[in-house]
Amino acid sequence: MSRELPNALNLRTDKAHSARMYDFYLGGKDNYEADREAAFKVAAAYPGIFVCARENREFMHRATRVLARDYGIRQWLDIGTGIPTKPNLHEVAQSVAPEARIVYVDNDPIVLVHAQTLLSSSAEGRTAYIRADVNEPDAILRSPELIETLDLTKPVALSLNALMHFVTDAQDAHGIVRRLMEALPSGSALALSHCTPDFDPQTWQKVTDIYDRAGTPVQFRGKAAVADFFTDLDLIEPGIVVGHRWRPSAGSGGDASGDGPAPSDADVSLWVGVGLKS
Repeated sequence: MSRELPNALNLRTDKAHSARMYDFYLGGKDNYEADREAAFKVAAAYPGIFVCARENREFMHRATRVLARDYGIRQWLDIGTGIPTKPNLHEVAQSVAPEARIVYVDNDPIVLVHAQTLLSSSAEGRTAYIRADVNEPDAILRSPELIETLDLTKPVALSLNALMHFVTDAQDAHGIVRRLMEALPSGSALALSHCTPDFDPQTWQKVTDIYDRAGTPVQFRGKAAVADFFTDLDLIEPGIVVGHRWRPSAGSGGDASGDGPAPSDADVSLWVGVGLKS
């Protein structure tokens, strides 16, 4: 898809954006000088960021596959989608269940530029894209695109991958997740990944400072605070674990790092989990 921008969009390419920095960590090309400058600073402080980004992506693939295959989930609300990177969530879900429906949500206008990639649904399923902010959950839940695509009387998987550390306690991160899950029926799921300072606090303080100086407030949380996102949900095995330890046998979705040695917990520094709403 062409990168020619609609006139109404302002990408603010002079300011680093977390979605474009993540694209850089994954080896993508949809990032700008400000994004790369901030990303290089993060990488200098924490070389494992590339491993963390890769393992986050692979967790999303495995969690999506497990929810579709083993728990019969056929609908996803993916917030903080980021710049498309194949295979995207709908491609993984529809490889198991062609009728799966996915609503993508992101607040970065460059993701909108690439939205056509996210709308390439199977004939049996459906996808939609909403430009919105996780800090306004009610606006997401009321959006016509969501209402037309998802049936909120049937289970929905809420996918929040590497997103909630960009929502601070002052912004009521846990309350936002509760509000979203409250809108979903019994049988729904929460799949969440979250960067953590637990394995190397000093390094992650440096990363925090870099994001803050770039104009992107972050709050990397410990395991107990990540577990709080799953309050009143039933965690599926193996519970909350470091990203690469969550059901590795479920497959990576096509971009595995190969048969080399497993990364260290400190390199990954990512708590992940999947919980079901009873």
